[in-house]
Formats: sequence, structure tokens, C-alpha cells
Amino acid sequence: MSDYNHKDIEKKWQNHWESHKTFQTNGDKTKPKYYVLDMFPYPSGAGLHVGHPLGYIATDIVARFKKAKGFNVLHPMGFDAFGLPAEQYAIQTGQHPAITTNTNTARYVEQLKNIGLGYDWDRMVRTCDPDYYKWTQWIFCQLFESYFDKQTNKAEPINKLIAHIEKQGSKGISAACNEVTHEISATDWSGFSESEKENFLQQYRLAFLSEGVVNWCPDMGTVLANEEVKDGFSVRGGFPVQLKKMLQWSLRITAYADRLLEGLDKLNWPEAVKEMQRNWIGKSIGAELNFDVVSRNPNKPADLKIKVFTTRVDTTFGVTFISLAPESEMLELIVEESHKDEVKKYVSWAKNRSERERMSEVKTISGVPTGAFAINPFNGEKIPVWIADYVLAGYGTGAVMAVPSSDVRDYAFAKHFNLPIIPIQEGKNTDISQPDFEAKAGTMINSDFLNGLSVPEAIQKAVAFVEEKGFGLGRTNYRLRNAIFTRQRYWGEPIPVYFENGVPKLLPENQLPLTLPDVDQYKPTETGEPPLARAKEWKYDGKYNFELSTMPGWAGSSWYFLRYMDPKNSQSLASQEALDYWQQVDLYVGGAEHATGHLLYSRFWQKFLFDIGIVKFDEPFKKLVNQGMIQGRSNFVYRIKGTKRFVSFHQKDRFETSPLHVDVNIVDNDILNIEQFRLWRPDLADAEFELEPDGNYVCGAEVEKMSKSLYNVVNPDTIVERYGADTLRVYEMFLGPLEQFKPWNTNGIEGVNKFLKRFWRLFYDENGKWKVTQEEPNPAELKILHKTIKKIESDINALSFNTSAAAFMVCVNELTSLKSSKKAILEPFAITLAPFAPHICEELWEKMGHTESISLEPFPAWNDQFIVENTFDYPISINGKVRTKISFAVDKPAKEIEDEVIASEVLQKWLEGKPPKKVIVVPNRIVNVVM
Repeated sequence: MSDYNHKDIEKKWQNHWESHKTFQTNGDKTKPKYYVLDMFPYPSGAGLHVGHPLGYIATDIVARFKKAKGFNVLHPMGFDAFGLPAEQYAIQTGQHPAITTNTNTARYVEQLKNIGLGYDWDRMVRTCDPDYYKWTQWIFCQLFESYFDKQTNKAEPINKLIAHIEKQGSKGISAACNEVTHEISATDWSGFSESEKENFLQQYRLAFLSEGVVNWCPDMGTVLANEEVKDGFSVRGGFPVQLKKMLQWSLRITAYADRLLEGLDKLNWPEAVKEMQRNWIGKSIGAELNFDVVSRNPNKPADLKIKVFTTRVDTTFGVTFISLAPESEMLELIVEESHKDEVKKYVSWAKNRSERERMSEVKTISGVPTGAFAINPFNGEKIPVWIADYVLAGYGTGAVMAVPSSDVRDYAFAKHFNLPIIPIQEGKNTDISQPDFEAKAGTMINSDFLNGLSVPEAIQKAVAFVEEKGFGLGRTNYRLRNAIFTRQRYWGEPIPVYFENGVPKLLPENQLPLTLPDVDQYKPTETGEPPLARAKEWKYDGKYNFELSTMPGWAGSSWYFLRYMDPKNSQSLASQEALDYWQQVDLYVGGAEHATGHLLYSRFWQKFLFDIGIVKFDEPFKKLVNQGMIQGRSNFVYRIKGTKRFVSFHQKDRFETSPLHVDVNIVDNDILNIEQFRLWRPDLADAEFELEPDGNYVCGAEVEKMSKSLYNVVNPDTIVERYGADTLRVYEMFLGPLEQFKPWNTNGIEGVNKFLKRFWRLFYDENGKWKVTQEEPNPAELKILHKTIKKIESDINALSFNTSAAAFMVCVNELTSLKSSKKAILEPFAITLAPFAPHICEELWEKMGHTESISLEPFPAWNDQFIVENTFDYPISINGKVRTKISFAVDKPAKEIEDEVIASEVLQKWLEGKPPKKVIVVPNRIVNVVM
């Protein structure tokens, strides 16, 4: 083969890798290990676009490089295969979600293989396979059978807690639990029924049933996560969503809040991701205050109090109203008769807004008064109680004490509803910097006993005052909520729980996995029950109902990285030997959008598995890199308004035009294929096109998000077909730093393709004849080679792939200029380039007489002695102006340099037969000649 034919070469070597299992993980545990992983993709029906492989190519380069450096590399791939899209498609078509998932998975695998990614496909896992989700269910069972002991600061068996209760009751228990727990004695416990015992334990279990506020979508019949809701409607389908209290399985991730925070400090992760997790966990130290309620509502208990958590207890003197969440159970106890209708209407409206919207909304100020009042415990003043949707039932106590002079949102609310604003005191304990806040003098928001203190000092003294007077208690609060673990869907992991006389019980371990039953439809029942309720005979032991909700999408992806270590194990989620050897993921590459979802849940599960002795590290991912997004490059045609005439880009300013997105796949180097355009838009088949003088229609271009709606999605299959996978791989790395956003521009891919053809021409002449020789390399060639090897090794370790691509191009150009085709140079150069462009390097490696894959070769070592500069080009300055350069050995004596400069032809021309007044030689810098 004398021409570079990427189609034949790439298919040949992809088949070779598959048949020879080239990238199968080595079982040799004597080697140092390296675990490199991509974030679990969901196999959508659309397949990959060119933005998706960016991280995959980067990890493949690292995996190939580490293997060449002598590491035992684990580089697997699998699929997060449960999810809503497949279920929605099943609802629409009646096709089982497994069929859709299998089709989409096969498509992804085909595309990934076509890019030449060296995954160990024997280790592929899918969350929807029973052999996999058996162990997801097993982990859930362990969570159910555990509680979090605050004294040992770890998960402990629930039996340990039961043993304590049997002896001492609940006295002395120091454990993570529900907000409200009831004290019991050992005698109480012994007299409890099975149901009463379980209800008590549910307050402590790490997997537990509880009533919580969720995003309920009636049309879809399921709970949605916050990210699945926008502007009160489901992202998929656009159905109305309302906040609703429901009995749900939850996981007590809040028990791990402090450990999740502390663990961030030891992670090699982007600081932005760590900060997102810190903010999401939201640790706050303050006090919980009690405000007595005054209301004419006949249902109000005499001692009813509103509990409020605040981090600024020192500002309590400035409280002018209290806001309750619309979901607050207290409303029916305090709302006065004259306000009931208004409150009812407002609560109904607020239920259609997600928590995320209510937390982020800054334009809408909404709320209604309840008619009730509360007593400020610091000064005995009556303050009104309102309902406001910016208060969340799930955060803190579901109530906010409003200090308008020290909080922007409270201030805006007070101004909007003409509520009092007590001015702040200017002084040492004031940290208000908002320019809109009014009044810098007047009634003070703090008592004289706090004057002159710094903010921390004032808070500390105020907390002590609160506890002394019995107004409340100092406490630590978190923004983090327990994770709702159920979805009212079909296509998810069944929860291995059945109910005997209303008591939740685990399916015996030897009966796992609990598999999905067949149903006639994949939507909720006519009475609103989850789809699994359609399986009438699906019962434990033929009589006990199973849990009808399934696990959320993040369940299976919270531990999949462990299963890759031993994916065929039927006795455990992975053998202890495999877990001990592979330990943490050394390099994890994926999107920053998972910071407060997958990445947080994975850390939680890892810490729990660490507590129960399954793993020896409590953090799953040692180093995290967020790859930047590849943005689309959109193309436009320009339509003269009111006509079907289109003018080319350079003529558009002569007319009143409107731009129209056009499919980038019918545009080549910004030149529109007009015939394909007519086929693409039949409604414009009779359009007229005014062309450039060269006869082409030039499109406009703009960088935007890659999206089907903008017609700028580029399919990698198209690039691979036209230019080859190696061109795609090198080009994606060449686009820019891995972590940065960068635009895709198909116009620029030609340069990378030409580079690979020039690389090929180092081995074949223009007539297609093999020209590699056995000659010994000269110093110039060795310098180019070893400089490149050193650069590439450094770049890969730093994940600086774009500079590697540039270095390869420089190397090929320099070797071409030297007409270098020596085997001693080209062999190590091919090994160095192979992680980036493996197919072409495999082919040329074979042509050089090798029978083993280049992927099995050790990475070449660079030698400094070949890189060290032996000569230096001295600038020759005559009367302050550089006139030429002369090369001398770096160790040449200054007197010899001076003599040769004076004797040089250039200097003699300037001297005109006269001796120079002075010659100054600065070693390895410059020669200055004064005439």
C-alpha cells in the first residue's frame, strides 16, 4: 500500500485490536496500576456528535501512553442505560425500553470503535442488566440495614442500634436521625409491635421512608428531579409540575455532610467543582430560635411556636416579619379566617414552581399575609407572619425571620409590601454593603450589649444569650437535603422491598436481583399508581406487594466504577483482590454539570462502602478533569425579506435580509451546496440564489451551542468517513486546551489531514515507493526526535494535548526538511505519535517489519545529550545594529570567536579595511563590534 488510504487502514486495525483483544486489561498485579475513566454516557437515540468524543479521545491517549510506560491500565466503557427518554419512547410506541436501549447501545459502541478508542470491551457494564443492578439493589439493602453513628462518625449495623435500645431505650443515642424523634425506654421498645419498632427505626436508617416535598408531574405520573423541571414544566414533554408531599424512599446523605465537605480538601479536582459542592452542602453555624405565635385561628395550640434557623442571631432585634414556606404544615393552624381564601389561592400557585426556580428567582416578589403574628423573643414585639415562595419547606425549618436591613431579598420583599425596615446601626458589627439599603441611623437592630463587637463576637455572644434565656439553641444547619430515592417509573432498578402488613422488609439476598416484570403499558395506572402496579401478579411469596417505585437514574451510576474492576463476579460487586488492587480512579474525565449530582452521590456511596469494609478508600476519584464543550459552528444563508431570493454573504449588506440557519453538513468551507439545500428544504426548492463572482454561494458563520435545532451538529461518522478517525482524534486535541470551550470548525480539519499525509510521506516517496533506510541518524535528526519525545511525555502527563499536536506537526516539518527517512528515527517517532493517531502508526509499524502491535511497545526514552544545544547563533551587532548571525560552538573561547568575526566577510564589508575600535564577546549571547 503506497497511498494513505484511511478507510482500509483503520478498519483493518480496529478488527485486529478486537480479534487480538489488544486492550484487554492485564491480569498482572505486579505492575503499577493506572485506572482512567470517562463519565458514564447515556445511550441516546441521536448517537454521538463530534463534541462527545473530546474527553474519550483524551482518556484514550492517556491510557495508551500509561500502558506504554509500563502500567497495568484499566480503561473500560459502559452505559447508564436506565432513564426517562427510553421510557417515554416506550409510552409513545409501546416498544419495550430494553429494545430501544439495546439499539442505542449498539450504535454507541459502533461509533466509539470507529474512532479507535482502546477500551476493554470485555468489561462493559450496563445499569439495566440484572447481573449489574443486582448489586445496586444489594447496596440499597446495606443502606437500609445501617444507621450513622455520630460517635464513631461512620455507618454502623442497625442491629447495634437495636441492641442499645433493648438495654437503654433511646437514651444516649448519638446518631443521624429525622428532625423529630421520640424518646423511648427499653420497656417501651419491648412492648412495641413489629410495625411500631420499624416506624421508630425508620427515623435512623440510612435508607428510609419519609414524606417529603417533591416535583410531581401528574401527566407523566412521576416525580422529577430539579434539573428535569424548568419554569414549572417538565423539560421533557413540557407538562405542568407541582410541588407535592409524598411518601418516598430517601437516603440519609445529610449524615455524611461534614465528611463530604472535609474530603474535598484532599481531592485533585477543579476548584470550581469543589466550591459548587461546598455551596450545595451549605454548612451554616447559627442558632434555632422560637417565636411564639399569636392567632385567632381556633385550631392553634396554646404553646405553638415558629422555629427559625439563622446564622445572624445578632440581628434578631431587626426582625420585622416572618415568612413561611407555602408547604408549611403550620398554615392550617395559624391562618386567620379573613385570610384563608387568599392563602389557599397563593399556595396553589406556588405548588407549580420548582425549588430551583424559587431559589434562583430574583424578579418576582410574591407572598401573602396569614393574619397571624409572632412574638420576637428578643424584644417582645409583635411581627406579622407571611407566606413567601422564596422560603423552602425542605431547607432549615421552612421559616425565615426577615431582617430587611441586612438581607437583599428580605429588603425587596419589605419594600414591595410596605413592611417595616428597621435601620441598621453603623458600627463594628455591621457588614452590610448593599447600596439600596436605606437609613443609616435610628432604631438599632442590635442591643447595646452587642455594640462594639465584631460580627463573629456578636454572634457568639447572642447565641449564648439565646440559650441562657431559653429562646432557642445554637446549632449547625446544612442546605443539603436527604436524597429522594424513588421515581414512579418503569424503566429503572426495582427497589428490593416488599410490605408485610404495612411493614417494609428486604427481599432476601439470595433472591436478588428483583427483576422488572412485564407490563401491558409503561405509563401510570388510571388511578395514578406507578407503572409497576400494572403487573398484578408481581408479589413476594405470591401475597406481599413489592415497592412499586423504581430507583432514580443516579443509583446505578453511583458505583459503576467499582464494577469495572471485576464485572463478571456473581458473588460480590467485585472481589476484594480487585478492589484492593485498583482502588481509586486515577483520572476521571467528564462534565462539570454533574458536580452536585453524580459526583456528590458517588462520593456518598463510596464513603458508605468504606464504612462497611467493602473498599479501602473513601473517595472514588483521585483526579477529576472537566473537559470543555466543543461548540458548534453554525452556517447561515441570507434571504431577502418578503422573497425567495438568497444573496451570498458578501452581498447581504446591500439588501434587507434575514439570516436562516442551514445544515452544516451541506456546506463545505462555507460554500453552500445549492442542490442539496433544495432537497433539504423542499419549500424553498424554487428559491433563487445570487452568487459571488466565482460562482459560489458563500454562507455566513457564527459560533453557537452544538444543537440539532441550529442544524450545526456534526456527526463524527461523517468526519471519519471523509478524513479518517486519526484525523478526527488529532484535530479534536488540536482545537485547544482540554478544559476550555472551543468552536468546531470543519474547515480547519484539512490541515490535520495534510499533516498525517506528510507523516506518511516520511515513509513513502511521491511515487509510492518505500524509502525507509537503515542509515545511522545524524545529530540534527536525533535532536528533533528526542526533543519531540520529551515534549510529548511532558504534555500527556499535563493533559496538554493541543500543544502535543502542534509539536508533532513541527517534528514532521523538520524531518521533512532534512529529508529524514531513517528507521532509527521513524520507529520511535511512530510509537510517540501512536496514542494520538493509532491506526496510521500501526500500519507503518507493520510495514517496518514488526509483527506485534505498536500498542504493546514501550514508550521511547528521551536522552538529554541529544537535546543539549552544542552551538549558538551569535547575533553580530555593528555600532548597535544586528547585521548578521554566525554560529559557534557553545564552548568556543571568546578570543577565537573575536578573531573569526573580524575575519568574516560581512564584517570586512563594514570595516572597509579599517580595524575595529572594540570587539566585545558576551558568551552565548551576542558579539558587539564598535567601529
